[in-house]
Amino acid sequence: MTDPAASTHPIPVHAHLSVKAVSPAVRVGLYTGALLTIVMVGSLIAANRLSWMDSRALERNGASYGLFLAIMLIPIFRFLNRPLKMFSSAMLAWGFFVIAYDIAGMFFHSLFQALRSPFEAFLEGAVVYGVCAVGSWVGGMVLLTRQHRIAPRRRRSDFFATHHR
Repeated sequence: MTDPAASTHPIPVHAHLSVKAVSPAVRVGLYTGALLTIVMVGSLIAANRLSWMDSRALERNGASYGLFLAIMLIPIFRFLNRPLKMFSSAMLAWGFFVIAYDIAGMFFHSLFQALRSPFEAFLEGAVVYGVCAVGSWVGGMVLLTRQHRIAPRRRRSDFFATHHR
């Protein structure tokens, strides 16, 4: 006789499947939000705590903006042909970032006076990602209509014959 407890797998099957059950949009959103937060914290520390970088403020800020913009584009390019997933993933990332931005305002007291409030930052991100999602949707519709030829009706009498019966 074999022991039934010895033959069971130590890791439950549902624990392995729960990782794959998370949507790609949620994963990309969480990773992007974490990366945006890391860049923001690094930029704030470089700007406020590293005095030796003050002479290179333009280069420091340019590098921060460029890295921030590149990370912001991750959900856009990942879900370029799926605008709803793009928007949901991007807004999850942006919401994650805005929460971290709000928390950073507790440590850097004049952050919101120097830049913008968390609500304004959230609205700016929502507008940017919303425009990208709508642009993706419209672009997809244009490409879809270009694949199907639209043939104009030849006779006007066909239209009136179906409506007068």
